[in-house]
This record gives sequence, C-alpha cells and structure tokens, in this order.
Amino acid sequence: MPIPQIVIDTNVIVAGLRSRNGSAFRLLSLVGGKQFNIHLSVPLVLEYEYVLLRELPNLTINATDVQDVINFHCSVATHHQIFFLWRPYLRDPQDDMVLELAVKAGCDNVVTYNTRDFTGIERFGVSAVTPATFLESIRALS
Repeated sequence: MPIPQIVIDTNVIVAGLRSRNGSAFRLLSLVGGKQFNIHLSVPLVLEYEYVLLRELPNLTINATDVQDVINFHCSVATHHQIFFLWRPYLRDPQDDMVLELAVKAGCDNVVTYNTRDFTGIERFGVSAVTPATFLESIRALS
C-alpha cells in the first residue's frame, strides 16, 4: 500500500496545539514518521505562522515553540512551488491555496475540520477528511 500524501489545513495545526487530547494532536505527533508524508508551500507555511502567532493566547505553547513546530514541519515536508491558480474555486481563498497545493503535490487528502468548505475537490482526485477519519484510514487512531 502506498504511503498517503496529505496537506494539513491550518485549523488542524491550531487544534493540535491547543490541546494534547484528540485526533489533531495525534496526527501532529505522527508528522515526520513513516505512516504518511506531508506537503507544504510557502503560502501555507506563512499562513500557519500568521494564524499560530495570532492564536498564541489560546495555545499551550509560546512563540518560540511555534517557530520550532513550523521549522520541524518544513524539515520533514515535501516542498512545492505553485505555478497555477484556479481561484476562486472554493468559497474561501485560503482553502483554494490548500487545494492548489494538494493537486500540485498529487495528495490523496486534505486533512481539515472544515470538510464542507472543500466540497467538490474530489474532481481533482483529492478527498477532504477530518483528522480522525484520516487516522482511522491509516490505522493510527488510538
């Protein structure tokens, strides 16, 4: 079975850093392992940084830890430059950025809590799934 290729939406990163309970934290704890590969683009990394720093009062970590998390993700991810845009395709332009990355990277899934916001991405060969659903699919939900 091939290793799943995914893009992690920002809302999953935030949820995983707000609490050590739940599927978002479990997913983040598996990043860099052998069960799946993550993909990043510069715009997505910048969004991670912006949102995480804005959400610092709600997180269990500090600004230095945010940079460490981002640096770790960058060190283990496959990086992509996006040379095409379909915007607007989805309701939220930030979601279009995630979809463009997923298509460019040939990803199987966008892991997000906002699956409804990604309605229709199946036509690009990508599915929007929650962290729990993704973890179940790789038999890593415990």
